[in-house]
Amino acid sequence: MTHLASRPALPSAGRPLVDRYGRHVTYLRISVTDRCDFRCVYCMAENMTFLPKREILSFEEIETIAEAFVSRGVTKLRLTGGEPLVRRDIMDLVRSLGRHLKGGGLKELTVTTNGSQLARYAEELVEAGVRRINVSLDTLDAERFTAITRRGRIADVLGGIEAAQAAGLEIKINMVAMRGVNEDEIEPMMAFAHGRGMGLTLIEGMPLGEVGIDRVESYLPLKELRDRLAARYTLEKIDKRTGGPARYVRVAETGGVLGFITPMSHNFCESCNRVRLTATGQLFMCLGQDDQVNLRDALREGGLDALDAALEHAMILKPKGHDFVLDREHAEPAVMRHMSVTGG
Repeated sequence: MTHLASRPALPSAGRPLVDRYGRHVTYLRISVTDRCDFRCVYCMAENMTFLPKREILSFEEIETIAEAFVSRGVTKLRLTGGEPLVRRDIMDLVRSLGRHLKGGGLKELTVTTNGSQLARYAEELVEAGVRRINVSLDTLDAERFTAITRRGRIADVLGGIEAAQAAGLEIKINMVAMRGVNEDEIEPMMAFAHGRGMGLTLIEGMPLGEVGIDRVESYLPLKELRDRLAARYTLEKIDKRTGGPARYVRVAETGGVLGFITPMSHNFCESCNRVRLTATGQLFMCLGQDDQVNLRDALREGGLDALDAALEHAMILKPKGHDFVLDREHAEPAVMRHMSVTGG
C-alpha cells in the first residue's frame, strides 16, 4: 500500500479549506463502508441493499483523499461506517492513516464503532495511533439491545468496551435518546459510563432515511432531558471541545462528562468545521442537505488536479446550515439517504 507521505503534493497544498461563510474545515469524517453487522432501527432499514464493491473507494483512494484534506488544514480524521471495523483488512487503512500523525499535520485519528469488533481490534487500534473512540450504545438491557439493533448481542459490545479500555483507549459512549424506547435508561447509562471513566453524549434522533421507528413519536428534545437531569444533578459548564458538535457539562455527583448533540432543537451550524466522505467518494458538506461533490470520479478521471478543484467547489457549496423539521406535517425524512451512508 502506498503511504500518504510519498504522494505528490496537491496543487493547493497549504491553503486552508474555507467556505463562503468563513468557516475553516478542519475535520473530515470518512465512511469506509456502508455495511454493518447491526440494523439499528433509527439508522437503517431492516432489509438494506448494500453497494457493489466497484463503487466503494479503495484504501489507496481513501488515503489519497485524506492526504489532500490534511495538506489543506484538516487536523482530525474520524473513520465511520456503517460499522468501520467490519470492512475487510480495515487495520491496513488505519495503520497507514496513523503514520500521518507523526509530523504530517494530522493531530487525531479516531473511530466511531458499535463495539462489536473491539475485542478483536482494540490493541491494534492503539498501535496504529488511535487514542480515542466513540462507541454507539443505546441501552444496557440485553433484550432491548437486540430489539434496537435487530440482531446484536450486548455481551459482544460490553466485552469490546472492556478490551478497549484495557488497551488504553479513551471511550465516549454515544446514546441516541428516544422517547418511549430508552428514555428511562439515561441515568443508568450515565452511571455505567461515568463509573468506568467514560464520557456519555446524548444525541437527538435525526430524520434521515426511511427506518423502523416513528420518528415523531420517538423524538425527545434534549433540552427537556437536560432540564430533567438538572433537577437531580449539578451540571457544571466546562470548556471542552473535541472537534465535533457536542456541548459538554460535568456532572458534579459523578465527576463524569456529559455531552449533548442537538441537531433538531438547537443546531450547531454556525461553528460547523466538518465535511463527510461516503464510502463511494461522495463528499457531503452538511449532514442535513443533499448537496454533494463526487471526489471519487474527480480522482479517478482527473487525478490530483481534479481532486483539488473538487475541494474548492465543495467549499462554495457548503450551506450555512441544515433545515431539519420534525412534526406530524413534516414526518417524512429530511433527506432520503440513511444515517449509515454518511456515517452519522
